[in-house]
Amino acid sequence: MVLVSAVVLVDADGRVLLAQRPEGKAMAGLWEFPGGKVEAGETPEAALIRELGEELAIDTAESCLAPLSFVSHAYDDFHLLMLVYVCRKWKGTPQPVEGGELTWARAARLRDYDMPPADLPLIAVIQDLLM
Repeated sequence: MVLVSAVVLVDADGRVLLAQRPEGKAMAGLWEFPGGKVEAGETPEAALIRELGEELAIDTAESCLAPLSFVSHAYDDFHLLMLVYVCRKWKGTPQPVEGGELTWARAARLRDYDMPPADLPLIAVIQDLLM
């Protein structure tokens, strides 16, 4: 079981940030919601704040993270449990620190992006939230 936390970053125009998985990582080239693994002794919120700093060079507070949904998905070699938050307030401008690309997407266009299987169920939840 791999526990991860992910975020739906929503900008002032109601768009969602997607990050492209960089070359050399599993599922390279696919678009995903930013986040990462929860380390031992870390809360999902603390992991997400850490990951946002490491991956996107932005900072947010736990009070700015609102629980949105979760995903339980069986991949061939591990089971993923992903806790998903929504965030509308952060400091800094998202940058692709670890490589890959970033894009701001409208909720109605999320299905246009090639995503990992675990991210797909979140599209309907996000569309319900933003449309």
